[in-house]
Amino acid sequence: MTFTVRGLLTGLTIVCCLSPITASAETNGDHAAFLGDVPKYQEEALQAGINHAYAGPWEYFVGGGLATFDCNADRLPDVFIAGGVNESALYVNQSSTGGALKFERQNSPVTNITRVTGAYPINLDNDQWTDLVVLRVGENRLLRGGPDCRFSNANVSFGFDGGGAWTTAFSANFNENDSHPTLAFGNYVDRTAPGSPWGTCDDNILLRPQVDESASHGVRYHDPITLSPGHCALSMLFTDWNKSGRDALRITNDRHYHRGGEEQLWDLYSGRYPRLYTRADGWQSLVIWGMGIAEGDLNADGFPEYVLTSMGDTKIQTVDVVQASEEQRPVYEDIAYQLGATAHRPYSGDDLKPSTGWHAELADVNNDGLLDLFIAKGNVEQMSDFARYDPDNLLLGNHDGRFVEHGETAGIALNRRGRGASISDFNADGLLDLIVVNREEPVSLFRHTGFYSEHGTRLGGNWLAIELNQPKTNRHALGARLAIKTGNKTQVREVQLGGGHASGQLGFIHVGLGVAERATVRIQWPDGEWSAAYRLFANHFAVISRGDEHVSYWYPEKPQEN
Repeated sequence: MTFTVRGLLTGLTIVCCLSPITASAETNGDHAAFLGDVPKYQEEALQAGINHAYAGPWEYFVGGGLATFDCNADRLPDVFIAGGVNESALYVNQSSTGGALKFERQNSPVTNITRVTGAYPINLDNDQWTDLVVLRVGENRLLRGGPDCRFSNANVSFGFDGGGAWTTAFSANFNENDSHPTLAFGNYVDRTAPGSPWGTCDDNILLRPQVDESASHGVRYHDPITLSPGHCALSMLFTDWNKSGRDALRITNDRHYHRGGEEQLWDLYSGRYPRLYTRADGWQSLVIWGMGIAEGDLNADGFPEYVLTSMGDTKIQTVDVVQASEEQRPVYEDIAYQLGATAHRPYSGDDLKPSTGWHAELADVNNDGLLDLFIAKGNVEQMSDFARYDPDNLLLGNHDGRFVEHGETAGIALNRRGRGASISDFNADGLLDLIVVNREEPVSLFRHTGFYSEHGTRLGGNWLAIELNQPKTNRHALGARLAIKTGNKTQVREVQLGGGHASGQLGFIHVGLGVAERATVRIQWPDGEWSAAYRLFANHFAVISRGDEHVSYWYPEKPQEN
């Protein structure tokens, strides 16, 4: 799941202004959050029990993702990691609250499989257990979740033909009134075409749920819709770009393999069949080596911005609000340079060649109420025109709207080739940790241990973590929006699944609050209905179930004293 900040359709006025964090911090001592706090990360994958690498020949230069989700109902995030020619691996989280991270590998022939490029958690059958969509070079797999992180192969029971493509992208949403999700699969080079890989990008696939009461789970995915042409997709995301209430499908493509290849936006619902937005619709051609997508409302205008990673440049596109509103056309402009977020070269070391960006994710890693941007970096293989030493980026949001690079200070600037990643609170302490899948090198697992200051490490700002539940269908409330208000500032999160690079997550929605000790939260559920306003105290894990009058709280188990 990708949690994004964006405007609401109705029912809320977003006040675009700065939270008074700096002034408050001056009177609250060393434990208050200052704008621009730098998190302190400690790499501890091997100590935590994760010893895994994504590897393989040219078919595995791309991909290398993971799924982050709770597979055993203890509310701690577990991880399923792609391995390429190595077996994939499911690691069950056994971390103590606020302590060192700890995982145990669960061995199973269902989850220990080869040729995996990425994975996304999803609830396909509306039961209490999270399922997995596993992307592969070859047959994709639907794995049905069960108690104690046990999974079963479910392609046949869902009527799903996993095909034989080289799949590298995925996204899912719930169309209006559907009881099960729509699935989109993005494919890379067509390995079977003459002359492969050059000029042989494969088509992409859209699968809408077909209700079938005779089927094992009441639904089948057996009637694929071809999205052609494909331009070698590396990431895709269902997104409501114009606040119409209906998602389009945005795809970022590696144009290297296709003459005339470019980024794509699919209109899925205005006609009988999906169609591409074209120049006649206002769509502006964008030709990059597209790798990953992250979405967020960076300027509080209600329209999403898109972070697009590439080779040699990162793009941040913003909607031209006037034209988009008046003409219903997807007109964008690039603002990455103005925001200081092009991330086009390594920020440390002596290698000045262009960078190669992969997974992108927006999250508030310093709990100051501003979005930060993480980008996984790494040379495709041995491309001499691009940087060999290319550390991952950690661009912290600043009060002036710009981003400032702090990857080296934070401790994440390792000499590894990053691919997919996930930002998640693995030890339930309110601080967001980071896991990165690297090509031909060990997975990096960074524990967030606090914040740098003149007096050493300190606690930093306040936060909320919110879990949404719906009964019967769309259990994780994909498409819901949360409005979190503190003082005169409102933040908004949307629950999405897709984007990044071959990596997805489900779980608590993390919101930094700065020095605010309380927040008022409202939910716009996927069908548009608004919840009541909930007044929540900071630094808690809140569980909001649709239909319940009151919020429940989850209290992580306290570590045992020695």
